[in-house]
Amino acid sequence: MTQDEILAQFGPREAMEYDVVVVGGGPAGLSTAIRLKQLAAEHGKEVSVVVLEKGSEPGAHILSGAVMDPRALYELFPDWKARGAPLNQPVTDDAMIFLGEKWALRTPNFLLPECFQNHGNYVISLGNFTRWLAAQAEALGVEIFPGFAAAEVLYTEGGVVRGVATGNMGISKDGKPTDAFQLGMELQAKYTIFAEGARGHLGKQVIAKFKLDQDRDPQAYGLGIKELWEIDPKRHQPGFVMHTAGWPLDDHTYGGSFLYHMEDNQIVLGFITGLDYSNPYLSPFEEFQRWKTHPNVRWYLEGDEEHGIKPGKRVSYGARAITAGGLLSLPKTVFPGGALVGCDAGYLNASRIKGSHAAIKTGMLAAQAAYDALAAGRQHDELTAYPAAFEKSWLHDELNKARNFKAWFKKGLWFASFMNGIEQFALRGRMPWTLHRDKPDYASLKPAAQCKPINYPKPDGKITFDRLSSVFVSNTNHAEDQPAHLTLKDSSVPVQVNLAKYAGPEARYCPAGVYEFVKNEDNSDRLQINAQNCVHCKTCDIKDPTQNIVWVTPEGGGGPNYTNM
Repeated sequence: MTQDEILAQFGPREAMEYDVVVVGGGPAGLSTAIRLKQLAAEHGKEVSVVVLEKGSEPGAHILSGAVMDPRALYELFPDWKARGAPLNQPVTDDAMIFLGEKWALRTPNFLLPECFQNHGNYVISLGNFTRWLAAQAEALGVEIFPGFAAAEVLYTEGGVVRGVATGNMGISKDGKPTDAFQLGMELQAKYTIFAEGARGHLGKQVIAKFKLDQDRDPQAYGLGIKELWEIDPKRHQPGFVMHTAGWPLDDHTYGGSFLYHMEDNQIVLGFITGLDYSNPYLSPFEEFQRWKTHPNVRWYLEGDEEHGIKPGKRVSYGARAITAGGLLSLPKTVFPGGALVGCDAGYLNASRIKGSHAAIKTGMLAAQAAYDALAAGRQHDELTAYPAAFEKSWLHDELNKARNFKAWFKKGLWFASFMNGIEQFALRGRMPWTLHRDKPDYASLKPAAQCKPINYPKPDGKITFDRLSSVFVSNTNHAEDQPAHLTLKDSSVPVQVNLAKYAGPEARYCPAGVYEFVKNEDNSDRLQINAQNCVHCKTCDIKDPTQNIVWVTPEGGGGPNYTNM
């Protein structure tokens, strides 16, 4: 049944009215809601705010490195330490290392540009931080609805955003209501703030409808893959932050990796692959597994019986796309009836590999603009004070210094490292010219006939792993009898175009084994979509060379349930 048919039979939907509806319960969305409540309390006013979170709880879908710059947190909660914010491990040392297959070269710390220096920052679990932030929001009176995925943008007859609707629940794979059917509800608002993270499902629609990215560079993305390990205390260095570049990626593929030492003998390992890579045979997941075999990384993970070192144990796994376009790809962030904050807009600073401080700051700026508008009796107009405040903020200055960072990598790793060194170290980000991009990531993929296949080694089950065992430790779950949330505009394209021309890249770029090409009884090929494996990274929605795959929200509560990630 179509949505119109469902509404005709079971409607109308229940409607709830708020001053502000926030879509997404991550750092950006929660900071927006918190700041609104803080402002209302300061002025003795009432502002009704609700946060919709598609995960089973706030933090369930949150994945990041993460090293947090607490600058914005100090602005939101100057007493965050007394409140028990889970920033427990300060950074104690930085290392930037260039890798070859058999060698490693560490940059002396005195030559590290400011963007690679982390003094005063903290190694954290962003998921746990988000859970703490949600508790602060609820204490201020913010309503949080976990397990409710915003599936539809609501518009007035004049085309103004007036809120969102949650998805229906209890729909079977064939699209028919089951005995457990529940109709979605409408959450109507004077202003709607979209904070869904990179490549937000509804944010993407709003950007397209209002042409918010007109005259901007195409957004750039990277796929971040992460594992959490427990290692032997003898090889644990609390607060040590290591970044690497180079092997196993070739010189013309953007990417890098990180290894962060948290508290309690835990480390996080992550690998970021720019989604503008050109070889369809490349697998970001396999590159990550291969990176772990480098001696400078493997040393932390493997045991050494002779010296009494116990082997490390992988605890969790996850993946998420991140934005990398920065200031030049930032869309217009306001439209009639709402705004985009955090990574839904693309505020992440790729040069620092940090976005949580930007998420908090932009949420606060949007909240200020929304509160002032409500206090003036306005609704459903453009919150123009928000982008104006951003342009005067420290965050704008920071992103402006990093505006060329990713663009240099089109010239190769070593040239990019040299030019970024000059720009970030010698010129402190004040390069007199700006480099622009004109091609989206998916358009960078070359036909398979022009590329060399990559033979990846088989996983050993100790240091390296396969996709399915990885998804298992991500605690991912979707109800089996529900419509696939990975949809195709044209079901013939995967075989007739993607497989024929690009050797089926979706089977390699997905880090969760969602897509695989299988044989029919007549030996013809077909694409099988294992939607239950999806960790909501959004890579398919970004990298599909024909833009035929569209990620839509599954039933609320489905997806990964990350712990300490």
